[in-house]
Amino acid sequence: MGTPKAALEWHGSTLLRRTVGILARATGGPVIVVRARDQELPELPKDVNVVDDPREGKGPVQGIAAGLAAVKDHADVAFVSSTDMPFLHPAFVRRVLRAVHEGADVGLPIARGYPQPLAAAYRTALAPIAEKLVEAERLRPAFLFEQCVVSRLDEAALKDDPVLAALDPALDSVVNINEPDEYRTAREKPAPEITIQRFGVLADGHRKPEFVRAATVAEAAAAAGVDFGGGHVTAALNGDQITRDGQMPLAAGDTVFFLSADAGG
Repeated sequence: MGTPKAALEWHGSTLLRRTVGILARATGGPVIVVRARDQELPELPKDVNVVDDPREGKGPVQGIAAGLAAVKDHADVAFVSSTDMPFLHPAFVRRVLRAVHEGADVGLPIARGYPQPLAAAYRTALAPIAEKLVEAERLRPAFLFEQCVVSRLDEAALKDDPVLAALDPALDSVVNINEPDEYRTAREKPAPEITIQRFGVLADGHRKPEFVRAATVAEAAAAAGVDFGGGHVTAALNGDQITRDGQMPLAAGDTVFFLSADAGG
């Protein structure tokens, strides 16, 4: 790519910032970023934990082992994602996680013709198994899957979830970026279509919901002509998650409510 993928821009944010924000929204956190030792990362929320990959060049199983080990004291199940999936939707994450909550050790999507081990859910108790595989130089995710119960979710199984089928019918969640042409194509795609609604003094003359395209809360505010950077406006994502973080990522189907903080919002 010529540039670290984590820092690539997409609709006003970086790929890494978008990924961690989507995962935080879908799971409630905590979010762990596994990086190469001394790798520089773009700015991240303060509650994101960064851990160094203890070995270089060992592929995805090493990263999975490091991430699961870092989160295993805080969660029983984790969603593992690469950083370069700008269309990852919270509904996809929740559907895949459900496969593990229902009894599997791994929820593995089979989408767009391929298994997706870096858009999958894992029991965090698999961390020592993954670590032993790395020590044995058995570095393919398939070796991990041989040692646990895997729920393989084909496209029909994924889209049995009506929310996912409605909001990500093409399963763009698993689209990643490996080549410059793929990045250009991703950048040319429009931001997600979302709904904005204003309350209090912000609603003067704008009381009906408005449909706009925006990939972040800040973009949604700009589309609404709302000054979100001054500290006097609060956003409520889908009516419950309160934020003043302009970089909070948005996904198709979201509704963002803007409230004047001076008016008790």
